[in-house]
Amino acid sequence: MGTVRVLEWARDRSVPRVLFASSSSVYGGNMKVPFSEDDFVDRPVSPYAATKKAGELLCHAWSHLHGMNVVSLRFFTVYGPAQRPEMAIHKFTRDLLAGKEIEIFGDGTTRRDYTYIDDIVGGVLGALSAPGGYRVYNLGESATISLSDLVALLEKATGVRAKRKRLPLQPGDVPVTYADISRARAEIGYDPKTPVEAGVKKFVEWYRGTGKPQ
Repeated sequence: MGTVRVLEWARDRSVPRVLFASSSSVYGGNMKVPFSEDDFVDRPVSPYAATKKAGELLCHAWSHLHGMNVVSLRFFTVYGPAQRPEMAIHKFTRDLLAGKEIEIFGDGTTRRDYTYIDDIVGGVLGALSAPGGYRVYNLGESATISLSDLVALLEKATGVRAKRKRLPLQPGDVPVTYADISRARAEIGYDPKTPVEAGVKKFVEWYRGTGKPQ
């Protein structure tokens, strides 16, 4: 209902373009990598993914019915300063520096396309100049890293050896996310520049500075 209300508000006021925050979760357990915007995405594996796909469909309908310019942006595991505290990089950093165990779901081989916030912002701004009508873009780093290797990067950045607690995979987890960003490069000038090695280091520096809870 929130998405419908935003679309109706924008239609009533002839807003030139609406940007919808979608997610790589819409790809579900897709094993064809990298993920393309034209891939089949009608098999969500979590309620979150289902609502993001539903939002995309609403955006398409409003664009079709009312001639609106609407862009759905599929974000791939965004991280960086001020990241939500329950997300992996933030939570792992907090637990590492506090000397606590970090929870590893599965065997550590799941892979994610982590995308630094500065690159995402560049993509969002680029989407303001997207071609007319309804468009969908992947905003990722177009690279993947395993959960085990991510923890190793955080160990290096913090100087703390992790105490690992192994747990079963969580329901709704997927084995890999990996963005094909060729359409975003071509149409909105998307050009991510922060590899996860550099981004993790920046996050830890932020956390140790202004980000750490008092």
